[in-house]
Amino acid sequence: MNKEDLKKLYEKYKPAIKETVDTVVFVVVAIIIIKFFIGEIRWIPSGSMRPTIVEGDRIFVERYSRFYSTPKRGDIMVFYPPFEELKNTPWKVFARLTGFFCKDIAYIKRVIGLPGEKIEIKTDANGKTFVYINDKPLNEPYISSVYDYSYCTEEMYCGPFVIPEGEYFMMGDNRGNSKDSRYWGTLPVNRFIGRATFLFWPFTHAKKFD
Repeated sequence: MNKEDLKKLYEKYKPAIKETVDTVVFVVVAIIIIKFFIGEIRWIPSGSMRPTIVEGDRIFVERYSRFYSTPKRGDIMVFYPPFEELKNTPWKVFARLTGFFCKDIAYIKRVIGLPGEKIEIKTDANGKTFVYINDKPLNEPYISSVYDYSYCTEEMYCGPFVIPEGEYFMMGDNRGNSKDSRYWGTLPVNRFIGRATFLFWPFTHAKKFD
């Protein structure tokens, strides 16, 4: 096939090629807009949020509330942990915005401590463990058990300490099996991706997160 034949072939399929490229560009831009301003769907790979969320659940994570509010205590948030290095090369940013080939690690945990609060995790003589906020025990009906906790060591962030401004203390509901702020410290607000609002799959236990 010579150059003239290739040129004729290109001219023949030029409208179809242009339409395909336009469609791909539109879809990519739409995905970026939706994920950045509205929300995204996430799949849960671990059991750190049991019994609230279990492995294999699909959830919707909204991103619009970050434009007018900050996370509240009890919010279930998706975020990049502080030890995860986020590169800002054009490809890495594109991958995070679209989800295509994105390998950045994201966690899902619950907001427990807010900026400026004193936090401490203590175990009593009966083996029950509670989170104390400003020296008062926190009521947590969503956790599996007050007995099911990882034992605090000197290397862990179990307090007492005051949470720095602009940072949050995050914990999984499955306190005996969750790598959270007890292990890697407080989370800067700029690491949040969005707030989990409802579980839609499987339908058998679909629910809205309060």
